[in-house]
Amino acid sequence: MSQLPSTSVSTEEPLQQMPVMQHLIVLRQYLFKIVGVTIFLFFCLLPFRNTTYQWLSEPLRQQLPATSTMIATDVTATFMAPFKLNLFVAFMLAMPYIIYQIWSFIKPALYEKERHLAIPLLLGSIVLFYLGVAFAYFITLPAILHFFISVSPETVAPMTDINSYLSFCLKLFLVFGFTFEIPIITLVLILIGVVSTQTLIDKRRFIVVGCFFVAMFVTPPDALSMIMLAVPMWMLFELGLLFGKILEKRKASD
Repeated sequence: MSQLPSTSVSTEEPLQQMPVMQHLIVLRQYLFKIVGVTIFLFFCLLPFRNTTYQWLSEPLRQQLPATSTMIATDVTATFMAPFKLNLFVAFMLAMPYIIYQIWSFIKPALYEKERHLAIPLLLGSIVLFYLGVAFAYFITLPAILHFFISVSPETVAPMTDINSYLSFCLKLFLVFGFTFEIPIITLVLILIGVVSTQTLIDKRRFIVVGCFFVAMFVTPPDALSMIMLAVPMWMLFELGLLFGKILEKRKASD
C-alpha cells in the first residue's frame, strides 16, 4: 500500500521552493512561538508588577517635591498601569528570542554570504535597541522630568497620573529604542544597494535637518527633549555611515 505524502510543513524547506500558503503556515508557527514565549514571561513577571512600576517611577519620584505624590485618576489605574508595564517588560525580555525567530524564518531565503552578514546585524539590532531604552531611562527621562518640574509655577503642586506617566515613558523608550537602530538601517540600505555612502555624504546636511525635524514631532514639546533625541540620531547615522564605508572598501577589494 503506497504511503500518503505528509501534510506537515518543514520549516527547513527552502523558502523559494514553497508556495505562498506554506509561507504563511510557517510564519504562523513562528508567530505562535513568539506569542507563547511573551505570554510565559508575562505570567512569570506578574507577581513583581508593582515592584517593576516602582522602579519605573523612581526618576519621577526623585524629582517631585516632598509634598507631592503620584495619583490615580481612574479606579482601574492602580491595576492596569502595572499590568501594561508588565506586558512591555515581557516583550522587552523576549526581544532576543523574537529576533531569533525572525532570523529562522528568513534564513532559508538567504545565500551563505548574506547569512554571515545577517547574524552580526541581528545581534547588533538587539544590543542597540536595549542601549536606546537604557539611554532613555537613565539619561533622557531624568533630564526631561527635571526640566518640566523645575519650570512649573510655585502655586502648582505637580502630581502625575500613573497611567499618563506610563504612556509617556513607554513612548519615550520605544522612540529611543528604534532610533538606536539607525546604524543597522543605514548599513542594510548600503548593503542592498539602495544608497551608497557617497550619496549619504552628499545628502548629510538634509539628513541632519531631518533628524531634528523627526525629533520635534516624536518628543515632548520642549527643546531639551528634541536635542537629546536629534543629536544621538545624527551620531548614530554617522556611525552607520562609517561602517558602510568599511563594507564598501571590503567589497571593492574583493
